[in-house]
Amino acid sequence: MADYITVDVDRDAIPRHVGIIMDGNGRWANARDLHRTQGHAAGEPALFDVVHGALELGVKWLTVYTFSTENWDRDEFEVSFLMQFNVDLLERRRDELNELGVRVIFMGDIEDDRVPEILRDRIHSAEELTSDNTTMTMVFAFNYGGRVEIVDAVRHIAAAVANGSLSADDIDESMLSRNLYLADMPDPDLIIRTSGEHRTSNFLLWQAAYSEYVFTSVLWPDFDRDELARCISEYQQRDRRYGGAVDRSPT
Repeated sequence: MADYITVDVDRDAIPRHVGIIMDGNGRWANARDLHRTQGHAAGEPALFDVVHGALELGVKWLTVYTFSTENWDRDEFEVSFLMQFNVDLLERRRDELNELGVRVIFMGDIEDDRVPEILRDRIHSAEELTSDNTTMTMVFAFNYGGRVEIVDAVRHIAAAVANGSLSADDIDESMLSRNLYLADMPDPDLIIRTSGEHRTSNFLLWQAAYSEYVFTSVLWPDFDRDELARCISEYQQRDRRYGGAVDRSPT
């Protein structure tokens, strides 16, 4: 793949898994006297520039927050637009992702009755088409909420205890992790949030226990592969201790 990233980044220390909270579409549109939905549409080229950038850098997992469990509370017109937009996006971009060697996975309650049947069909088709790809796994967190995911995992474990197939004494962190939506997904090394907000917004709450966060003021439609590289460069300056300590006492 051609090298288009202009930001200096250590190619030997790329995070394996990057999560992105794509925020700022509405503010981008408002600043231009456009409808919020036009901001969502403008976010598509940003997303795919980031996909190409992640591939160029060698990121193996990319998880993007596309629709949260709380987003159903938005204006009915905006929600309807987002449902159809995801249908259109998969129809337009599915083959491109497949040709790039990207495996597509959706994480969240896809079978929710509020999700249009045509969108569920496009989701399943994209997952099936790309299931054997290995260059990068792209996870769309759609109708997703971190708290709901943990509750669902607890329910599965509680059901196993209730039917006698599991002892409560055997429940530990590893078991809960195995009951999350994507048990084989590695924890994110880096989570990026755009638009200047400093919140986790219910995104990968369990998995992000030791993730590094980078907050950028760039609105999502203006985000690109160079900004991704800048965020990764900042991540590379961090000292990840996972709760441990570094001995800096004089020798």
